Amino acid sequence: MKKTSTRLADGRELIYYDSRDDAVRDAIDRRPLDPISTTSEIRRDPLLGDAVAIASHRQGRTYHPPADQCPLCPSAGERLSEVPDSSYDVVVFENRFPSLAGDAGRCEVVCFTSDHDSSFADLTEDQARLVLDAWTDRTAELSHLPSVEQVFCFENRGAEIGVTLGHPHGQIYAYPFVTPRTSLMLRSVAAHKEATGRNLFDDVVAEESAGERVVLDAEHWVAFVPYSAHWPYEVHLHPKRRVPDLLGLDEAARTEFPQVYLELLRRFDRIFGAGEGDGEGGTGGEPLTPYIAAWHQAPFGALEEADGHTAVNRDDFALHLELFTIRRTSGKLKFLAGSESGMSVFINDVPPEAAAQRLREVASS
Repeated sequence: MKKTSTRLADGRELIYYDSRDDAVRDAIDRRPLDPISTTSEIRRDPLLGDAVAIASHRQGRTYHPPADQCPLCPSAGERLSEVPDSSYDVVVFENRFPSLAGDAGRCEVVCFTSDHDSSFADLTEDQARLVLDAWTDRTAELSHLPSVEQVFCFENRGAEIGVTLGHPHGQIYAYPFVTPRTSLMLRSVAAHKEATGRNLFDDVVAEESAGERVVLDAEHWVAFVPYSAHWPYEVHLHPKRRVPDLLGLDEAARTEFPQVYLELLRRFDRIFGAGEGDGEGGTGGEPLTPYIAAWHQAPFGALEEADGHTAVNRDDFALHLELFTIRRTSGKLKFLAGSESGMSVFINDVPPEAAAQRLREVASS
């Protein structure tokens, strides 16, 4: 992998990740671009104890532009975009409309391919490996920023999810705090460790790996629908050797990951009848499955309990990816209404065992 860092016209960092060592990236951003005021404020909820990012500048962000004005496509002729070069393999740049900025963290955009009409599931294994390497590199780099406590790599796909740019891309959030979801996991890990002396992630993965909800079992990775899945179709992907973050993956796991992950994504696109490579959906007219793919990584630094004693450390956390869709059946979405949004109590219409069975049925032949 070759990494080339440059700057956009307004000073934001842009990084090319190329599979070829001889790639030359010297294109200049020719847009007359002025910096946008991106002051973000983190406010703490005194009752819940969680954090809310206030970022009013995001009201003006780009919203569903036509394909020929996509800001994530390469620049071509007089059409200038966020990517100055005329092509790219993988590119990462600072978000122009970030939720987190300055002392409140950092937000980056990850473009998986220059092909606007493609999808992550359409990537080759070599392309997917390059994305994994980019995620890993950004995790390492962002962890050194003094304000950053946790790095979150994720992809939102589909207008149903709320995606405003159709180009295949993901994002990276570098939070200045430990996120509420991670804090809950760490609390459970600490309680389990105190009660049993064992690691909770290890016990969960071992139990799920021996059960009926396994979707895919490879040499270095295992994917399963969890016992208490929140979403209609939800898969957790774990490396079989527990590591705290992407940096901890060994070469064997990195090499196998593209094959495993691409297979999972392609199965998601077949759940409701959409065909491979058919961006408009399958024979039934069902669009490709909207999903969120979220990497859970350990926070950086000591992990403290409320009493001030370190109950767990980074190595107790387990890197894993959670992949889920808000579609519960053909033509119907799972909306977060009263119980979910009001009280954080999920109601799942699809039994996890049935979801796992369906995801096994749509395996590649």
